Amino acid sequence: MPQALPSTVATARLRLTAATVALARAELSDRSEFARLLQAAVPASWPPESLADALPFLLAQLEAAPDRAGWFGWYAVTLAEPSVLVASAGFFGPPSSGAVEIGYSVLPQFQRNGYATEMVAALVRLALAQPGVSRVLAHTEWANPASVRVLTKAGFHPAGDPNSADDPNDANSANGARFECPGPREQSSAPG
Repeated sequence: MPQALPSTVATARLRLTAATVALARAELSDRSEFARLLQAAVPASWPPESLADALPFLLAQLEAAPDRAGWFGWYAVTLAEPSVLVASAGFFGPPSSGAVEIGYSVLPQFQRNGYATEMVAALVRLALAQPGVSRVLAHTEWANPASVRVLTKAGFHPAGDPNSADDPNDANSANGARFECPGPREQSSAPG
């Protein structure tokens, strides 16, 4: 069973708060309670478009395994006053075969401020510090250079066969790319 993760992680400019059943329920149904629980202003444009459809799934996962909070969603709130919810990230569940997959989204009005990189890098460090986690995976599209930069800055590199770019089922197809961030043990044992 995966180790419990902390409920908050601080970075230079953000407070990352792990999603809980209470937070996920409030996010779906009571914006003022959601803001109160997060201790932050919640912009009218919340949630990011790419996250909206996943919210019921997140709640179902947390209800099924409340002790695994932290292996699903995280909210990114600015430390500067007034505190504002700017982004979300999360893992697609607890580790499996030594890997976790991460996703992230930043509200458009807060993009290009380095929040995604700061948030992803912190969560990657957190995941790789857990027993049984040796790598973090992420998927993005080559047509989204900002996301590719976030992953690269956070220590990821393209994974899969770069010579099969024409195969739509490949991790590095013309549309999408799979990235991997190996843990320190894998990096030190990788052939050089």
